Amino acid sequence: MQTIDITQLAALGEQATIIDVREPDEFSAVRIPWASNVPLSELVERAGEVPDDGPVYLICAAGVRSERAAAYLEQQDKPVVNVLGGMSEWAGAGHTVERG
Repeated sequence: MQTIDITQLAALGEQATIIDVREPDEFSAVRIPWASNVPLSELVERAGEVPDDGPVYLICAAGVRSERAAAYLEQQDKPVVNVLGGMSEWAGAGHTVERG
């Protein structure tokens, strides 16, 4: 499984395709402005929304759900990369977020 840390993701900027796999209430509270939300709980039904032309960076709160999502999507031949540290580290490092 390919991984990236938040510093590497931040360096990619807004051209990075990011899917946040947290639940909608978590995503609404705080998120990367250009990220899309496909909750892990809906991933099987919505896997078609994950682009085939990657890479697609998967993020969650700390990295556990995004790792599960990456494992599943890799089986579907999707070009995904798990973001280590998740939104906790992203926001904690002072990277751009939207709230509310």
